[in-house]
Amino acid sequence: MSKDKEELLLRKRIMELAKVADRKGMATYTDFLNLNEISIFKSMNNELPYINYQLYGGYEGAERNVICFYGDESVKAFSSYITCIRIKPLNKKFSDDLTHRDFLGAIMNLGLERSKIGDILVKEKEGYIFCLSGISSFIIDNLEKVKHTSIQCERMNEEAPEVRPSFKEIRGTVSSPRLDSIIALAFGSSRSSMLSLISSGNVFVDGRLVESNSYVLKEGETVSVRGHGKFIYKELQSQTKKGRYYCLILKYT
Repeated sequence: MSKDKEELLLRKRIMELAKVADRKGMATYTDFLNLNEISIFKSMNNELPYINYQLYGGYEGAERNVICFYGDESVKAFSSYITCIRIKPLNKKFSDDLTHRDFLGAIMNLGLERSKIGDILVKEKEGYIFCLSGISSFIIDNLEKVKHTSIQCERMNEEAPEVRPSFKEIRGTVSSPRLDSIIALAFGSSRSSMLSLISSGNVFVDGRLVESNSYVLKEGETVSVRGHGKFIYKELQSQTKKGRYYCLILKYT
């Protein structure tokens, strides 16, 4: 299927869900959307009916998110729609060093669609998988190995502290808070090497596609770069005698 057709179908689906929620006063949900799909949704603001909505991926700062449209503000949008599953080795001492790719591959081998699975966080050989609640029991009942490691699954409660992402502080100087300068600092590269990533549609700011390297970041915005990772642009702190700015970045680890 071509990208244009995929985008057209996504727009149609989002519009249908928004209209049903508006007309019937009920909550409707998408599957998990990736960064590009979220950017498409955000470009539809002027087309959608006036309806409450919320994006959530199971924890604050999630990259893959579900959209919930709802007419009643008392609705607890995601209270039963997203589940976190903890996947841990039966014996950590003899476990492989499991990565995000290992956990995702094991789950995809169960025959599930990628859109049913949200973010995967990895910590100390354990994986925390966010998924649509409707498939959580299937995963728990059928997933037995990740790579060569025997594992066990358990459903987590929504306040589980283990699933909070961790950050690495990055400090340095930039000529300005332009997107290309900040990305170069975050990933330890040159500004020129970052230009192709921006122009080729691989950079998202707060879930919205940005293709201009001169975009000026605002404090608190989250930047995601496909194939590289993501970070929060925290703040400019002070200026050097040469006119450069000290900058603080929180990079997801």
